[in-house]
Amino acid sequence: MAAVPYVWYAAYGSNMHAARFDFYRRGGTPPGTSHTYPGFRDPTPPAAITALTLRGSLYFAWQSPVWTGGVAFYADRPAASRPTGVAARGYLLTVDQFADLQAQEMYREPGGDLDLARVLAEGTVTLGAGRYETLVHAGTEDGVPVLTFTAPWAPETVAPQRPSARYLSMVGAGLRESHGWDTDRIVEYLRVCPGVVDRWEVPDLRALLKT
Repeated sequence: MAAVPYVWYAAYGSNMHAARFDFYRRGGTPPGTSHTYPGFRDPTPPAAITALTLRGSLYFAWQSPVWTGGVAFYADRPAASRPTGVAARGYLLTVDQFADLQAQEMYREPGGDLDLARVLAEGTVTLGAGRYETLVHAGTEDGVPVLTFTAPWAPETVAPQRPSARYLSMVGAGLRESHGWDTDRIVEYLRVCPGVVDRWEVPDLRALLKT
């Protein structure tokens, strides 16, 4: 298989918000956190940005030391609660930029190589036990592979975790920014996700996510 020069990185959590994603690209310490991201070797902005919808479902699990609550994970199979798929934002990155992003998601220094041949051929490859070390080839957009990463576990094997207000606010802002959704649509999208359902009251969610 010939090497690909670019991939679409499909962000489905806080990185849908461009300013948040830029801390991975350019480096720095996001407001309200103590974690500093080193940034990409090549901090050139994405060659393109687009709205995407992935086949599958979204849930919130784990306990993030940065966000102090559950964070978003992608399951590449639909759920009854999410027949329309997972909203995402596509950033057109070089393969090295994507590799640097994935390294920083696992709190590692960027700079290593990432061979995408296997995930492009097989669809899903688990590189390690880390929460974002399972690569998923989620289709193509304009002939370019769409890639994202998620946890190695099956969603039904882990306990859903309530996301913090700060994290949900960032996800909501990313949905508004990338898909142009209003508050009602964002609430309807998020309220049925494991980790949010039965852990966030809809009026509280609406108050949090309104402009």
